[in-house]
Amino acid sequence: MPSFFRKKDIVNDLLNEKTTLQRTLSAKDLVIMGVGVIVGSGIFITPGIIAANYAGPGVILTYLLAAVVCIGAAFCYSEFSSTIPLAGSAYTYSYSVYGEIIAWIVGWSLISEYLFAASSTAVSWSAYFRNLLAGFGIYLPKELQSAAGTAGNSGGRFDIVAFVIVFIATVLLLQGMTESMKVNTIMVYVKIFVILLFVAVTIFYVKPKNYNPFLPFGVGGIGRGAAVAFYAFLGFDVVSSASEEVRNPKRNMPIGIIASLLIVAVLYSLVSLVLVGAVNYKKLNVADPVSHALNLLNLNWISGIVSLGAIMGMTTVLLVVIYGGTRLIFSFSRDGLLPHQFKKLSSKGVPIRSTILVGLIAASCAAVIPIEKITELVNIGTLLAFSVTSIGVIFLRHGKNTRDLTPAFRVPLYPILPLISFVACIYLMTQLQNFTWIMYAIWTAIGLVIYFSYGYRHSKENH
Repeated sequence: MPSFFRKKDIVNDLLNEKTTLQRTLSAKDLVIMGVGVIVGSGIFITPGIIAANYAGPGVILTYLLAAVVCIGAAFCYSEFSSTIPLAGSAYTYSYSVYGEIIAWIVGWSLISEYLFAASSTAVSWSAYFRNLLAGFGIYLPKELQSAAGTAGNSGGRFDIVAFVIVFIATVLLLQGMTESMKVNTIMVYVKIFVILLFVAVTIFYVKPKNYNPFLPFGVGGIGRGAAVAFYAFLGFDVVSSASEEVRNPKRNMPIGIIASLLIVAVLYSLVSLVLVGAVNYKKLNVADPVSHALNLLNLNWISGIVSLGAIMGMTTVLLVVIYGGTRLIFSFSRDGLLPHQFKKLSSKGVPIRSTILVGLIAASCAAVIPIEKITELVNIGTLLAFSVTSIGVIFLRHGKNTRDLTPAFRVPLYPILPLISFVACIYLMTQLQNFTWIMYAIWTAIGLVIYFSYGYRHSKENH
């Protein structure tokens, strides 16, 4: 077998690896981290896009389908994270069961997930912030409001607000994980309050006629919409990247991953149901559908509160997804696949260069790429990681280098559930647009060039 399929020995190489990151996170921290990133990534961005372009009032079905697929993947992630409690998420898992080249492709795909998740969230953050400023009669120059080609906002050239907020989030992460989690926790509680306030107020404006036709794009729109809605559930994947910084990871990782997913599935269902019930789906193709809907209902005072809550909530998303990307690059560097400078830690235990790199790229993408394009680019990397992790549980249990392991959590209905999760992820990947596949092919090609020109020769497994 070619040497680029070499595997890390889980027992001797992975679990005995010297941990340099500090274990400070509890199960509660993980749930807050998961809820913070899942809710913020999707609830303030995707309902309008999905309703207007894919599913109409049937948007709730797209979230339910995406949630069902995610539950299967969440169980698989939980078994892996409780067995291999190290940074790197699906990349580290793939290194142990598939080999180096597959691990690199998966990890490189996850990099795109984290980068574009941060970028798309920053774009929506910008839209909600501009909506808040408009309430005070303050408007930014048209050229600095959005990227060129953004739907419904012609004349834009550079989203200055999106660029700046990613920069601020990056600076905050450089202060250390303990400090970041304190800020994150406060913002998550505020965000949940705002979401429940939106549901409580908007439900009185729901009109049955807005649910008709329920599926204007046909049944196929549910699958296509679910492929986009999947973006809204990427949080538990990011949570798994925190394994190396969690106290008692064998117990706390499954709790953090599964609990956060179940909580937000309920919140998504409530918001999408009242949103399309109160406002016709054709009017929701914007980056800030929740506050936009409230403006259309002349509930400007609530819109301002929701915009403020959305701004705080999406800040937690930025913190967590940028965090996930930095820990993945840290893992690459520790394994020798990227230059060793990216694994160096500050006095606060933060990989400084990895954090700055992820923040700079995410800020640049947010400033110049329309949100419609960014969102799908997140999904394809997420779905690939979910699919290989789902089927990877079978290899984890039966591989030659895993026989001495005793997972703290086991996937129920094994092997049926991992197989169903794998097939469902592949199905959703087929529903993505051609543009997404073309961009993903280019991204993967760039990654392979980096691997064969640097990573393959410098890998720790090659020495």
